[in-house]
Amino acid sequence: MGYEEAGRDRSVEPSSGVPVAVLENVFDDPTHGEPGRDRIGVQLGWELVLLAALATVGWLLWQEDQNAVRADNLRALLVDAVGLGLLALAAGLSLRTSAPNLAVGPVAVATALHYAEQGDRGLPASVGPAVAVAALGGLVLALTVVVLHVPGWAASLAGAAGVVVFIERRSAPVLVQGDYDPGRSAGYLFAGFAAVAVLGGLFGAIRAIRRLVGRYRPIADPARRRGAVAAVVTGAALVFSTVLAALAGVLVAANHPGSATDPGSVAPTSGLDWTVLAIGVALLAGTSAYGRRGGVFGTLLAVSLVTVFQAYAPERGWTLSTWAVGGAALGVGLLVTRLVETFGRPRPGSTDRPEPVTDGTISAGWTMPQSQSVENWPPTLPTPAAPQPVDPWRDPRWEDSPRRWDADER
Repeated sequence: MGYEEAGRDRSVEPSSGVPVAVLENVFDDPTHGEPGRDRIGVQLGWELVLLAALATVGWLLWQEDQNAVRADNLRALLVDAVGLGLLALAAGLSLRTSAPNLAVGPVAVATALHYAEQGDRGLPASVGPAVAVAALGGLVLALTVVVLHVPGWAASLAGAAGVVVFIERRSAPVLVQGDYDPGRSAGYLFAGFAAVAVLGGLFGAIRAIRRLVGRYRPIADPARRRGAVAAVVTGAALVFSTVLAALAGVLVAANHPGSATDPGSVAPTSGLDWTVLAIGVALLAGTSAYGRRGGVFGTLLAVSLVTVFQAYAPERGWTLSTWAVGGAALGVGLLVTRLVETFGRPRPGSTDRPEPVTDGTISAGWTMPQSQSVENWPPTLPTPAAPQPVDPWRDPRWEDSPRRWDADER
């Protein structure tokens, strides 16, 4: 095919004569997953369902009690959404890297207890050490997961057990000593959470970033190591998810300070119910339980839906624990995972694995297809037989007359 023909053919890059499918997959490593672009249409469709559900539950809450979404109640609702959103981001980030962090709930409760005890020292003095300890604990968890190459859920469950031991040292609820009121900046906090959630989803939809983040996801034997890049990305995700969980605990403790007659307090629970809720909301948002795949607006919509529902349930007289809400979200999220994995993978046959293009390439823009090896081409003409030696003295051109010495009369 010549240069002009290649330029007119959309399946071939004019400048190099290389098929476009090969250029699109040039950065795909077949050992790290299926080559081709993930389809996110299923996530966008599910996000429309979440949006419709949020509008319905919000309207029902407005019908039950309009004051629930006004003034101080609205600010408290927004801060609750940010606290749950940070936990969902922590769970979703670890899920995207295929190393779910089950310690996010206990870490949030432990940080809330620490803030309740030390809050009177000021926000930096009480929150700073808690965040530093959370980052250090996340680093230990990350090294355990990536160095030993063990499942993230198992290592984080062991870490959660250690955090629960710290929580159980308190036998009674702890009164909140700090005076920090996140409701005064509820709008800014929610806007910041929404921006982080949506921008994270947009970046996660980029093909290169999605593959980079999901590199730890096993594709064959799950016990095989996935390489240094996968280890670094997964380790960083575990550290950040632990820090996000700690910040969520501070907001949960500071959002309901109580009153002078009934001061707010933090109960020393295990926090595993918060882990179930966080993982459930992340899955409900469209994040795959297997890692790598996720949506764009799903986290923001799922967090808002669950928060509004938790405010609506008491208005109807329903008593629902965190375990119940988290279990329901987790159950629906598993169905969403099946949809995402079924309809979100690259389209079968749309892109093939990269094939070498050096054979048959004469120069840039000029290609010569080869149907078979050169060594096997049939010869154009038959090979002539070797010539026989000729006696020069018997050549007819030397005989001008009959050979007399051969005559009978000699």
